[in-house]
Amino acid sequence: MRALLTILMLAAFGCGLACAQDVPLPRAHPPMPAPWTEPHSFREAAGPDFDSAAVSDKPTPCDERLATMADFTPMPRLIGPNACGGDDMIELSAVVMPDKRRIAIAPAALLNCRMAESLAAWLRDEAWPRAAALGSVLAKIENYDSYECRPRNRQPGAKLSEHAHGDALDVRAFRLADGRRLELTDVHVDKPLRVALRDSACRRFTTVLGPGEPFHEGHIHLDTIERRNGYRICQWDVREPPPPPKPPEPKVAEAKPPEPKIGEAPNPSELPKSSKQPAAAPPDAPQVQLATLEVPLPRPRPPVAVHHRHRRSRGGVHFPFNIFR
Repeated sequence: MRALLTILMLAAFGCGLACAQDVPLPRAHPPMPAPWTEPHSFREAAGPDFDSAAVSDKPTPCDERLATMADFTPMPRLIGPNACGGDDMIELSAVVMPDKRRIAIAPAALLNCRMAESLAAWLRDEAWPRAAALGSVLAKIENYDSYECRPRNRQPGAKLSEHAHGDALDVRAFRLADGRRLELTDVHVDKPLRVALRDSACRRFTTVLGPGEPFHEGHIHLDTIERRNGYRICQWDVREPPPPPKPPEPKVAEAKPPEPKIGEAPNPSELPKSSKQPAAAPPDAPQVQLATLEVPLPRPRPPVAVHHRHRRSRGGVHFPFNIFR
């Protein structure tokens, strides 16, 4: 008996091990990226491509050109984390027109000097005169995003965005001096203006993204990334407002013919006309004359027979009826 119990326990234990082996184990978590740590030295922070001989307090040639057409503040070299950052960074606060009027950048954009120079030239040469054609002058640019250390479209695992190098700007709207706000993605804004801004931007910048491109339905992305063979991307769908809905057609009440009186024939001209026309008779068919529609009168009732009792007179003349009343 003990041997039998021992055999049963061993069998159950073996079955349990086999069942446990069939249960799938959870997948291993992907390795977490190493967190960014603060550099311990300037050399570590500057990176291997840093040239100390190029460090100077003198403005760069780009800074000198930009100073003639913009208000900006030079910024120190922007470092990390990881591959983010860049050199020759400036904070652009306004673009200055030849007549000294200013186009404010709100809020001030943190860009590299090359991108800031392209933006200032585009606003002065293209956006300013086209906005003036609407009856007012361009006073402000709404900056949606400039420098930000992030992947493209903020999608995990995507390539590093040009925003992470200060080489891109997202523009949401223009503000005119008379208070009007022109959102560049709004279908109700003047279409010739939006077409002209798109065409000029695609000539000035190497990447232009707007409506029709995912993640860019509410702003216009501009950057000056360098690609092989001078390749450019221009994807900005200038849309039109949808057509207004058609008003419902009014329903016309059909006139009903008057009901004929009792005993009268209906007037053929007042009868409803059928949509189907009667088929024409062949020319050799015999002509049939239709009788006039008459309503038959009721038949007269037959006379009611009256029965009289005959009275016999006593000893007198007999009359078939009584003349005395």
